[in-house]
Amino acid sequence: SMEFLAIPMVLNNTSVAASIITGFMVNFRHMFYGLTFPRHRINSGPGKVYSTYALTDESYAIVSAMPRDLQLTGPRILSIQILCQLAWVGGGIIGALAGRIIPPNLEGLEFALVALFVVLMMDSFKNNQDYSLPLTAGVFGIIAAVIFPNQILMVALTAYLAVLLLRFYSPQLDEKMEWRRGSKDA
Repeated sequence: SMEFLAIPMVLNNTSVAASIITGFMVNFRHMFYGLTFPRHRINSGPGKVYSTYALTDESYAIVSAMPRDLQLTGPRILSIQILCQLAWVGGGIIGALAGRIIPPNLEGLEFALVALFVVLMMDSFKNNQDYSLPLTAGVFGIIAAVIFPNQILMVALTAYLAVLLLRFYSPQLDEKMEWRRGSKDA
């Protein structure tokens, strides 16, 4: 996402500090990805390095949308990431060429990225139908909107990350917070 912000930031002479903070805020979501991405299944050092580099929204969504009983191998994970990177680079080239043809006043295309994230979230939820996850995120979003209206995203994501870390390191807490349809707690 930073590539979309980098050019305007350079053209507007944005300070180095503001650029660093913006880069951190835009890429903060990778903290969540890194906690659960199955990099441990990749055996080679160069493969792990490339996998870290190639961890994108799309590759994370595809890998995490796989059924839990399907054990992805390291080569398959790397193949997914390579194909996603090729699609991203190829799509970027096609988009740059198409951008010369599409009129600049065309409206509605900005919603495509939002729609992509909604679809990825829905697919991910199909494989892990723990209602506590989106409910927790929603509650933090509402609280952040009320208390910190100018910093909603950062505050809500930080609080959500803290809860995810607690759940990750405390299986007992994770078990207590889990809420699935048809479970004894629902």
